[in-house]
Amino acid sequence: MSAHPSDPNAAPIARPTVLSLAIKEKAALYAAYMPFLKNGGMFVPTQKPYKIGDEIYLILALMDDPNKYPIAGKVVWITPAGANNNKAQGIGVHFPDDETGQRTRLRIEEILGAALRSSRATHTL
Repeated sequence: MSAHPSDPNAAPIARPTVLSLAIKEKAALYAAYMPFLKNGGMFVPTQKPYKIGDEIYLILALMDDPNKYPIAGKVVWITPAGANNNKAQGIGVHFPDDETGQRTRLRIEEILGAALRSSRATHTL
């Protein structure tokens, strides 16, 4: 017997969570960007519990850029509450290996430019 979609006892269909992140300044973008990931990625502050491998739909706004960057990514990093060094709680979302991921990564790297080679601390490493 299959559960009908309106059945209150039916297990919810796992859909990617939608998160939005608005980066307002270059320093915040530098701190959140994860260039060490193959396709690039973004640290998203959140208090919701996630697991590695969870699918996330991230809508990213970058400073004065009028475009929004929709990214269907996966959780590859988790910073729990109360982490060492007072790191912000949240997740790292790996960009997909597709046009949206590449476009977003290129745009971020264009904005950051030389700052990418900096040794300043970030939210992740």
